[in-house]
Amino acid sequence: MAATQTKDQQIEYIKDRFARATSAVLVDFAGLSVSQATALRNEFRKVGVDYKVVKNTLVKIALKGTALDTDELKAQLKGTTGIAFSFEEPSVAAKVVRDFRKVEANASKLQVKCGVLENAVMAGNRVETELASLPGKDEVRAMLLAQLLAPMQKLVMQLNAPAQNLNFALDARRRQLEGGS
Repeated sequence: MAATQTKDQQIEYIKDRFARATSAVLVDFAGLSVSQATALRNEFRKVGVDYKVVKNTLVKIALKGTALDTDELKAQLKGTTGIAFSFEEPSVAAKVVRDFRKVEANASKLQVKCGVLENAVMAGNRVETELASLPGKDEVRAMLLAQLLAPMQKLVMQLNAPAQNLNFALDARRRQLEGGS
């Protein structure tokens, strides 16, 4: 009875995470050392990503009847599977995986199986190239703020231009008079 209850809890956990997550990255971590796996978990934790090693059969059961119950995703559920769920920014988990693979020795053994973004399955190679390159929340805010401020900055420059030009003309005339005397 206890084993069934534990499996049911794990299935509910997986369902809940997929329902709440803005994105998920499925990775094959076979070949990573224990210290590398721990380092990867720590990197995920630092940025608020929920990382869980899961049994493939439980994921299939959890996704049954949902939009993610696809052959494309089921095909990726082989071997060792870890799922990194991003709840705030869709690109965070993919960026952690990309950066981890760049920094860690032998981290090439960490393979991205696929990604899930808004109930759509992405191929593993697209996760690192496209999903990881999406701007983060702070970057988007900065770009939006720059777009909002640009017209006001131009207006201020236009309003200051006549006074600045008058100042230049008066300064030139002063230098002309001083040079002539």
